[in-house]
Amino acid sequence: MTDGPAARRRRTGLLAAVGLTALLAIYVWLVALRAVQLIGTGQTVGVVLGVALLVAPLLVLALITREWLLAIDVQRMADELAATGDLPVDDLPRSPSGRIDRAAARAAFAPHREQVEADPGDWRGWYRLAFAYDAAGDRSRARSALRTASRLHRGKGAAADLP
Repeated sequence: MTDGPAARRRRTGLLAAVGLTALLAIYVWLVALRAVQLIGTGQTVGVVLGVALLVAPLLVLALITREWLLAIDVQRMADELAATGDLPVDDLPRSPSGRIDRAAARAAFAPHREQVEADPGDWRGWYRLAFAYDAAGDRSRARSALRTASRLHRGKGAAADLP
């Protein structure tokens, strides 16, 4: 049995994400090591710089963990929607270069927004809205809608206002 193009893309994306995360982990480890060395000097400037350098890796680790958890939940949501045949279909017209026609994306956006307005507690609507925002080129709102979908999917909290 051969893998389809979607399975190959998913595997390639996962390998790239794991590889980049591993490189970032090495970088964070080296920065933390240098921070401990600076603190070990006992000099005021070294201790202050060392503490500051320790905060940065902790912040990076927290942000990376947050993104990985979101990615895992987004995949779970996609799997659930695919199992029921409700996964959004990307059938928007594209230019020869592959860019989505923004006017068509904006036109296709309205039903997803209306679905969320009608039932703001349904993660499925937020999931579809996130991809509609993304197709329309609004990445920050897409991310916000995806985080809301994830929070609702995990049963943690109420829906947010529309971004």
